[in-house]
Amino acid sequence: MNTSLLILLFAITMVCLAVIPWAHRAWVTRKSSRVDSGVNEPPKAGQLGSPAETLVKPDPAPSEKVQTSSPSFRDRISKARGLISDRLGAIRGASISESTWEEVEELLISADVGISATTDAVDRLRVTASEEKLADGTELIQALKTQMKGDLDNDRKLLTKSSAETIPVWLFVGVNGVGKTTSIGKVAQRLADEGSMVLMAAGDTFRAAATEQLEQWAQRTGADLVRGSDGADPSSVIYDAAEAAFARGADIVLADTAGRLQNKINLMEELAKVRRVADKNPGNVVEVLLVIDATTGQNGLSQAKQFTEAVGVTGVVLTKLDGSAKGGIVFAVEHELGLPVKLVGLGEEAGDLVDFDPELFVDALFGDD
Repeated sequence: MNTSLLILLFAITMVCLAVIPWAHRAWVTRKSSRVDSGVNEPPKAGQLGSPAETLVKPDPAPSEKVQTSSPSFRDRISKARGLISDRLGAIRGASISESTWEEVEELLISADVGISATTDAVDRLRVTASEEKLADGTELIQALKTQMKGDLDNDRKLLTKSSAETIPVWLFVGVNGVGKTTSIGKVAQRLADEGSMVLMAAGDTFRAAATEQLEQWAQRTGADLVRGSDGADPSSVIYDAAEAAFARGADIVLADTAGRLQNKINLMEELAKVRRVADKNPGNVVEVLLVIDATTGQNGLSQAKQFTEAVGVTGVVLTKLDGSAKGGIVFAVEHELGLPVKLVGLGEEAGDLVDFDPELFVDALFGDD
């Protein structure tokens, strides 16, 4: 009886061993056919979009960012585009009359271009319409687009180099709640993706959460971090960061500062001191980036004026542009102060802080693909 059972078990085992290779070949063939036919399978660890990749590589490589940045600039600023495109229907196709000019003026003001910049833009557009004998609203809109692109013809290059004896420093300034610390983290990710060694300076010593947030970004991006004790002199923290970066052979220092209202004279004087100290050897301040929340509209222009006077702003980082119907602040800042908008925030992800492209921006505002 026992012998018969052993023989039966042996026979079953041999059959199984014979079937396994056939089953494996069938499974591989079926998988290949599914891939060839375009049927998607769940991603494995390490493939794009999987939880494992999110932990190892939080953000896509620069080449991938270009591919995944669309739905695109156009779709990301849908609120601002919608406000403008709603008014275009009354202008397109109609003959040019005084009411057309009123529509154009209202269009620009509603987009928060500002009274001064709007008046200047309309006056120049009237001259163009007369000289080029524009026939209708469609031609007028095209001329307006061309003019707006020309108005944004500024140098937007971000400086990342200094002399061999110094370390380049980017100083981020702005009022409370505009997204300075987050912008620093996103810039650090971008620079790290490009191969730069980044050191962050936690110069906002009055808000513990800012230092903790910056520390999280440093861990995520592989950047070094220099921090001081709560309430420490922010100037000394940033100076120490420049010394540490120079000693360690880092490529750049990204320095956070405490948010402050632009109308508080003592706070602005303190910020001026921070800038002076940050510029002492081995530090070399090559960019002072004013971070503005696009949803604040013309209040951002007031901020830009005061911060420029205090610390010599070199460019603007415009956050939350995707959530604003007031994209015209770009024109107000550049017209009134000559400050270039260098980076814009189009979302929450690290790759959503992008170079400002005037051509794309104006085309997107007018609803062009």
